[in-house]
Parts: sequence; C-alpha cells; structure tokens
Amino acid sequence: MTLHLYEWGDAGAPPVVCLHGVTSYGGRFDGLAASLAAGRRVIAPDLLGHGHSPWEPPWDVDAHLAAIRASVPEGPAAWIGHSFGGRLAAELAHREPGRFERLVLLDPALVVLPNVAFDMAELERAEASYATVEEAVQMRYDTGRVLRAPRELVIESDRGHMDAGRDGRLRYRYCKSAVVAAWSIMAVAPPPPAEVPTLFVLGADSWLTVPESVDAYRAALGDLVQVVTVPGGHTVYWDALEETAAAVTSFLGV
Repeated sequence: MTLHLYEWGDAGAPPVVCLHGVTSYGGRFDGLAASLAAGRRVIAPDLLGHGHSPWEPPWDVDAHLAAIRASVPEGPAAWIGHSFGGRLAAELAHREPGRFERLVLLDPALVVLPNVAFDMAELERAEASYATVEEAVQMRYDTGRVLRAPRELVIESDRGHMDAGRDGRLRYRYCKSAVVAAWSIMAVAPPPPAEVPTLFVLGADSWLTVPESVDAYRAALGDLVQVVTVPGGHTVYWDALEETAAAVTSFLGV
C-alpha cells in the first residue's frame, strides 16, 4: 500500500521526509518546505486514513510504518514529524535507525496521557461540518488550536484539505476511525529513543507535548539532543513558521 505524496525541491537532492499529525495532511508542510527546498527534496505523505491516501484499516503502528516505507526513498534521510507524525517517526527510528540522518520532532505526541487520549478520541466522534473554509478556520481560533498564525495562512492550508458533501457542507478530508485509532496508539508508552541527532521544536503554549518525553531523550542521548522553544501553541509550523523554519534549517544544515 502506497501513500499520496506532496513533494518540493530538486528530485535529486538529499531527502527530508515529513510526517503530519492526526486530522492533517502532507500539504500542511508547504510553508516549512519553502525554507528547505533550496537544498533538499522534501517529501510529505498523507498518512493512512488521511487526505488522498487509502482510508481502509488496519491503522496500527505496523500498518502506518509499512505504508511509509513503501512510499518514500529507502536510503538515509532527514525526518520531520509533527504531533502523531513525531510518534511514527520515533517508532521507525527505533526499528530502523539507519534510515535516519537526523530527526526533527515538532511538538511531538510521543505519548499522551490516557485521559487526554480518551477525551480527544471521544471528541473526534462528533459530527463537524462547515458552511465555508473561513468558518472552519474560525473554529480553530475559537478553540485555541491556533493561537497566533496569520489567518490567510491557515485558510489557504485548510482550503486544500476539505471536501463538500452531498449536503453542500465542508468537512476535513480524513477518516474519523483512523484518528480514534491514532489516539489509542499515542496513549501507549513510546519506544526508547534511537541514537540519532534529534531536534525538538516545542510550542511555548502547547497543550500536548509532556516534559517527560523530552527528558527521556536528553537522558538517553545527551548532546545529540537539541531543544528549541518557539512562540505559540501545538501547531508550530503555523503559529511560529519563521522561528520553526530557522531552527529546522540550522539543524539540517540547509
């Protein structure tokens, strides 16, 4: 099973593989890719159950990783994972560290408290539809999912991730069941850190990444770990695109 890919940059350049979080899609990395594409080939798949990739189960870790392996280059690459994508990148790095030159974890959901995972999974079950993209984006600001990102940036990104149903209402292009399954994965303890140079980019006001996750990497990897805190919340490539891009390009040597 292969995944739908978004790509930027020179096809012959060293690759950077970007894994998005739940309810999102590969196109979310568009802004960050603009800073990387001058020296890298940026590849961002839609994960299983998301975007234009297959929606059918299973949606466990093995299925996600098998689809990622089948869709991106086999050789060493830099990897970037946001939220659940960070958890998947950590899982793959633990199993196949040779595929990783460097690892960037953007406010990663390496582990989520079970009560938080339960609440988020239950919330996902509710019906959500919108009359316009602008209405959907306003919901993000009203609920604190976006704190300081330029509204036009979010609107343009969401415009590429919504479909109109038979009722004319817009809905985000992902499978709710796959997202519920992902919250279950995130409630389980993560694998040990792989011995790979790792950068954490954390939102100063994020609600998700727990300090214990960062502490575990520092304890295991020492000087191989760098931590940068940027303004805003969990979605650092929206709330702090400039600061996030600066940290990532410096770490990857772009």
